Amino acid sequence: MTAEIIKIGNSRGIRIPKPLLEQCGLAGTVELRVEGDQLIVSPARAPRSGWDEAFRKAESCESDELLLDGVQNEFDAEAWKW
Repeated sequence: MTAEIIKIGNSRGIRIPKPLLEQCGLAGTVELRVEGDQLIVSPARAPRSGWDEAFRKAESCESDELLLDGVQNEFDAEAWKW
């Protein structure tokens, strides 16, 4: 399928047929990105989407090891005393 680029003020746009919008789940706000020489249009994701599931998975982890183990700065190594 091809589409013509049309002028919209100082910008340009394309008309996306309704069946394609429905097939891709596009409505309202979309995300645009460029990969190589391709323009990718995808449904906008809500901020922090998927965080709940990630936290649940992390909670079930039996290990309590630090995520930043071994990361020290000069203050940690010398100035901090208990």
